[in-house]
Amino acid sequence: MLTDRLTSPQNPRIKALLRLQQKPAERRAQGLTLVEGLRELAVAAQAGVAIAALYTCPELAGPGVYPALQALLAGQPRPPEWLELAPPVFERLAYRDGSDGVLAVLHTPALALADLRLPARPLLLVLEAVEKPGNLGAILRTADAAPVDAVLVGDPRTDLYNPNVIRASIGCVFSVPVVAAPMADILAFLRERGIRSYAAALTPQARPYTEMDFRPATALVLGTEADGLTPATQAACDATVIVPMRGRIDSLNVSVAGAVLAFEAVRQRG
Repeated sequence: MLTDRLTSPQNPRIKALLRLQQKPAERRAQGLTLVEGLRELAVAAQAGVAIAALYTCPELAGPGVYPALQALLAGQPRPPEWLELAPPVFERLAYRDGSDGVLAVLHTPALALADLRLPARPLLLVLEAVEKPGNLGAILRTADAAPVDAVLVGDPRTDLYNPNVIRASIGCVFSVPVVAAPMADILAFLRERGIRSYAAALTPQARPYTEMDFRPATALVLGTEADGLTPATQAACDATVIVPMRGRIDSLNVSVAGAVLAFEAVRQRG
């Protein structure tokens, strides 16, 4: 139930929310993140993520927003605190145009490699040192859509629960198992479990991705937007693949390359 209405942007609670939104260290220390938008919140809630607090602005919310929120909260084990924000207060926290008047603080999942429960023939996306929240978010949307069993992020340069990752993924950062770990640990994890790894890289020995058999346990390994995979990671993978290019450029955006490879693997698996 609604418990209060905040009208001052200088309210200490609002300042705390701004710190949570803007500071990765704050998010990591508290195990919380700020989510804007009913759609993103619905994806997270339906994936079983706990809502710590809910903030709404009735002046911005459409007629269906409040009934939808009530339905989402009915599935929570403990009802979160729910406060209304006056428009000037909400606008200070909102980080996108055309907001639907919904903000929530969520408990962020904290998965480790050992926590993953994978099928006998998993399909994984592995990202080395990804740094752009938009690309990570787009890859997570692909992982949800394909679907992929998990996304492993090695040596990340961006916070998994950066609000921009959440926005770009439309909440799929919560619907797909995601683990951040040292790249060396991820490669060891793949070897120990007999998961064949395919490096996406422009090298002389690379073969077109359509010539590979992705039906067994498979990890598709992609590198940074600017530099690709490190030599050490390329050498550790079992094979190297390319997406053949017939235009003037020689590479795709990492999120596009990930989507091409993931959907080919799903196609092969029927």
